[in-house]
This record gives sequence, C-alpha cells and structure tokens, in this order.
Amino acid sequence: MTVSIRALAEADIDEVVAFSLRAWAPVFESFRAVLGDEIYPRVYPDWRTSQARDVAGICRGCLDSTWVAEVDGRPVGFIVVVFDRGAPGADIEMLAVDPGHQRRGIATALMEFAFDRMRKAGVRIVAVGTGGDPGHAPARRAYEGAGFSPLPLVRYYKSL
Repeated sequence: MTVSIRALAEADIDEVVAFSLRAWAPVFESFRAVLGDEIYPRVYPDWRTSQARDVAGICRGCLDSTWVAEVDGRPVGFIVVVFDRGAPGADIEMLAVDPGHQRRGIATALMEFAFDRMRKAGVRIVAVGTGGDPGHAPARRAYEGAGFSPLPLVRYYKSL
C-alpha cells in the first residue's frame, strides 16, 4: 500500500466528510455509553448532521492547512491544522482515517507531514485535543505514539 499526502481540494470534501463519519461512529457510540440515554441525545441530538457540517466547514475554512492521505488515488485520511498567527503555535483541529485503512500508519504519516509544514512555518508547539472515553483510545495511542504529552481534562454533564 502506497500512501501519498497532498493538499485538500474542494472536490475531496464530500468524500472526506463521508469517511470521517464512518471513522467517528465508534466515538459517538462510546459517548452514548458513557453519557447514557438521557443525556446523550440532549448533547448530540443528530451527531451525523452536525459533524458533517463541522468537517466540511473546517475543511473549507482551512484549505491552505488541510491535507489528505490518498491510497490508489482516493482520499482515506485527512488532517486540519490551525495556525496561531500571533504565536509560534498550532493545533491539530481534526484528524481522521477511513476505518478500512486504519492501523496502517496513515494517521502517523499525516501528522509527520503536518509537523514538517509546521516546523517550516516556525511553529514551536503543537496541541491536539481528544476524548478520554473508550472510543477515543485509538486516537490517544496515535497522539502519544507521535510524542504528544497528555494533560487530562474532564468535562461533566448533568441532565436538568
């Protein structure tokens, strides 16, 4: 399997949205298990619609810092970097790999590609956020494997 990484094109966005929804489905199922049937639908009433909107929006808003990984000419992963224009920092805003291509080093390749672009732009610190729930365990492993240091945060929900 040969992976190539290139800039996102507008024509890629629908496919990126589609595979990102497949990639994040286990995460939202994990949220449901953690939050329960009373709170989950109040926090995420229609996660597919809101997530599709968010992915498309961030891709369009960050065309100059969004890259896709391709296998056989098709996008199978993407990463979005948001540069802090006032400081030497950046955030990985989104990263997803199509479930059929996960655990093959694509997320690592995307991060290494993005790290190279960030270094060239003078970035000295990069941050990424992810969940502490079981559905985010693969993301945590990938980020820690790439050298990120975790700072655990907790977000609480209460139904009223």
